[in-house]
Amino acid sequence: MASALAAKMGLSSLRRKQVKNFNVRITTMDADMEFSCEVKWKGKDLFDLVCRALGLRETWFFGFQYSVKDTVAWIKMDKKVLDHDVSREEPITLHFLAKFYPENAEDELVQDITQHLFFLQVRRKILEEEIYCPPEASVLLASYAIQAKYGDYNPNVHQPGFLAQEELLPKRVINLYQMTPGMWEERITACYAEHRGRTREDAEMEYLKIAQDLEMYGINYFPIRNKKGTDLLLGVDALGLHIYDLDNRLTPKCSFPWNEIRNISCSDREFAIKPLDKKTDSFKFNSSELSVNKLILQLCMGNHDLFMRRRRVDSLEVQQMKTQAREERARKRMERQQLEREKHLREAAERARDELERRLMQLQDEAHMANDALLRSEETADLLAQTAQIAQEEATLLSQKASESEAEVQRFKVTAIRSEEERRLMEQKMLEAEMMALKMADESERRAKEADQLKLDLQEARESERRAKHKLLEITSKSAYSPSTTPGDAIPPELTFNSNHLIDFKDTDMKRLSMEIEKEKVEYMEKSKHLQDQLNELKTEIESLKLKERETSLDILHNDNTENGTSKHSNFKKLTLQSTKTRVAYFEEL
Repeated sequence: MASALAAKMGLSSLRRKQVKNFNVRITTMDADMEFSCEVKWKGKDLFDLVCRALGLRETWFFGFQYSVKDTVAWIKMDKKVLDHDVSREEPITLHFLAKFYPENAEDELVQDITQHLFFLQVRRKILEEEIYCPPEASVLLASYAIQAKYGDYNPNVHQPGFLAQEELLPKRVINLYQMTPGMWEERITACYAEHRGRTREDAEMEYLKIAQDLEMYGINYFPIRNKKGTDLLLGVDALGLHIYDLDNRLTPKCSFPWNEIRNISCSDREFAIKPLDKKTDSFKFNSSELSVNKLILQLCMGNHDLFMRRRRVDSLEVQQMKTQAREERARKRMERQQLEREKHLREAAERARDELERRLMQLQDEAHMANDALLRSEETADLLAQTAQIAQEEATLLSQKASESEAEVQRFKVTAIRSEEERRLMEQKMLEAEMMALKMADESERRAKEADQLKLDLQEARESERRAKHKLLEITSKSAYSPSTTPGDAIPPELTFNSNHLIDFKDTDMKRLSMEIEKEKVEYMEKSKHLQDQLNELKTEIESLKLKERETSLDILHNDNTENGTSKHSNFKKLTLQSTKTRVAYFEEL
C-alpha cells in the first residue's frame, strides 16, 4: 500500500512538473531548433538560451517574430512568452530574425555568425521581392551567393547546368527579359569566376555591402495618415523615419534622422513625434490598428537606441569582440596566405614534374628512334656486305672468262685453216673473240670498281652504326636520372606538410598585416568604381533583351531615379538639408 501510494504521489508530481513546461520550435534562416521552456520564462530567458546555442554575442540586432492575424509581432524580452498572443499549439513556433539593421554592415557586424544570419535573411527578402533589387544588381548578388556556397570557380567541376536547381534571381527579374536559364547562368558564372580567392565570409560581406545600398533595404513600412487625412507610408530604418507615397516605396517625400528626434509617444492610434529643435512643434500621424502602433513604437525605440549607441564609445564587451574578431580574421588571413603559398609551390612542383615527365618521354622517343635507325643501319650494312661479296664473285668469274677467251684466241691463231674462206671465217671469229675479250675486260674492270665502291659504302654504314650506338649510349645515360634524384629538379623542402605546424605571429607579420589593411582602405574607392562599372556593364549586356511591357512600377521608379542620378544616400542627404521645421510643415501639408 505504501509503495502504491508513493508511486501515485510520484506520478502526480511528475504530471505537475510536466504542466510547468512547454515546447518551442525556434526557426532560424538555416536551421530549426526545439527547446523545452518553463511556463514562468520570459522572452529574455528563451532568447539567451537560443543565443548561447548559436554562439551569438551580437544579440541586440535580433528578436523572436511571430504572426498575429494579418501582421507580425515581436516577443518582448521583459514579458513572459506565454503572455504574448502566440499560438498555444505545441510546439510554439517562433522565428529568430534580425529585428534591426546596421547602418554599415562592414563596420558593425563583428561575428561571422551574425554576418551569416544577416546574409541569409537579406538574400531571402530580395528573392521574395520584399526588397526591390534591379536586374544587374541581382546578377552580381547571385554570383556572390554562389561564391559563398561553392567556393572558387572551377571550370572542370562547375559545368554548364550546375546552377539549374538553385534559386538565384527574383521571379520579377526573370520575367522581365527574354533569356533562358542557360543565358542567366552564363552571366552569373562570368561574374562568379571573378570572385576567385574570396572566402565564404568575404563573399557574404560583399553581398551585404551591395544590398545595403538598395532603396528598400532594412526598412519596415506601415500605412499612416497625417493631419489632413492623406494616406501615406511610414518607413522605419536605422537612419530615421521616412514618409512615402502609397505607390512609391523607393523614394521618400521627406525624412527625419534619429538625431533630430527627441521623443516618440503613442496614445491609442495617434503618434506624436517631438523634434529636438525646441522651436519646432511636434508632428502627429495616425495608424490603423493598435497592434501595428505597438510594432511601430518598438521599432522606433530600438532603432533610436542603436543609433545613439553607434555614436558612443564601444562597451568593453564590444571592444573585446572586435579585438577577437580582428585577431581571428588576421589568423585566417595568414592561414589563407600560407595555404596559397603552399598551393603555388605544389602547383609549381607539379608543373616541374609534368615537364620532367614530358622531357623523359621525349628522350625515350628519341632513344626509340635512334635504336630504329641503328637497326636500319645494321640491316643496310649487312645488305651492302652481301652485295659487295656477290660483286666480287662476279668480277672473279668474269676475269676467269676473259682468260679463257684469250686462250681460245691463241688456239685459233695456232690452228690455221688453209682455205681462204676458213681463214676469213677464222679472222672474223678471231675479231669477234677479241671484241668479246675487250668487252669482258671492260665489264671486269667495271665490276671491280663497283666492288671497291661497295666496300666504301660498307665502311660508311659501319661508321654510321658506330655513331648510332654512341648516340644511344648518351641518351640511355641521360634518362638514367629520374626527377626524384636530380638535385636541381627536386621538390623543395617547403612542400613537406606537417600536421603539427602552427602559425607564429611575429612583429613582421603584424606590420605586413597593417600595411595590407591600409592598402585595402586606399583601394576602397577603386573597388566602388569597379563595382559601378560592373553593374553598368551587366545592365548594357541584358538591356536589349528587356521586355518593356513587363516592367513593374518599381522598375520604372528605379529607372527614373537612375537617370536623375538619385540614390538612397544622396536622396537622404538632399531631404535632410532643409530645416526640421520646414519638413514638418511639408509633411502636414501632404
